[in-house]
Amino acid sequence: MSLRRSPQQNRLIADVVTTHGVEFYQGMLLARCRPDEQLAAVVTRVAQAALRVSDLWFTLRTRAVESIADEVADYLTERELPFVRFEKLVGRSGRGWTVDFHVRTHERSSLVYVLSTANRSAANRVTDHFAAGPEALNFVSLFDDASDVWTHENFLLMEPLSTVSHWSRPDEFERVLVQSV
Repeated sequence: MSLRRSPQQNRLIADVVTTHGVEFYQGMLLARCRPDEQLAAVVTRVAQAALRVSDLWFTLRTRAVESIADEVADYLTERELPFVRFEKLVGRSGRGWTVDFHVRTHERSSLVYVLSTANRSAANRVTDHFAAGPEALNFVSLFDDASDVWTHENFLLMEPLSTVSHWSRPDEFERVLVQSV
């Protein structure tokens, strides 16, 4: 698995390691064969753990927006940042719209849109849709940058409308949420 794993992926790998009695060290699955164990049983444990971890990789490499939003929710919960998920709001025009996360801290309130897609042409449609959307109050555009589909132009399009943040830099995302206006 990649060295850049999400907290959810790390928890799932830890579960695999515990379940199969193996170790995870620098991206490798290891098992120690004690004198009272049969080598075949130890090899089987490592193989089963490898299959489970490879299944995680395969499943999570093409993750949908929902799963990245789940990771963001887990992150906000771990950081004890209060939020409402999928809040429905009414804009100045009277039209209703849904924001992925409404994060409220002591200093500010932020509306977070999670932007995630698997291909470049869809990336342009996602940012174009947001740019034509509701008037920005204090929006945060959280880009799922796990795959290289976003262009510099996508980020530039979002900057006048929101504070751009990247999921690969969670500390930066947290700073954006808690800093005063």
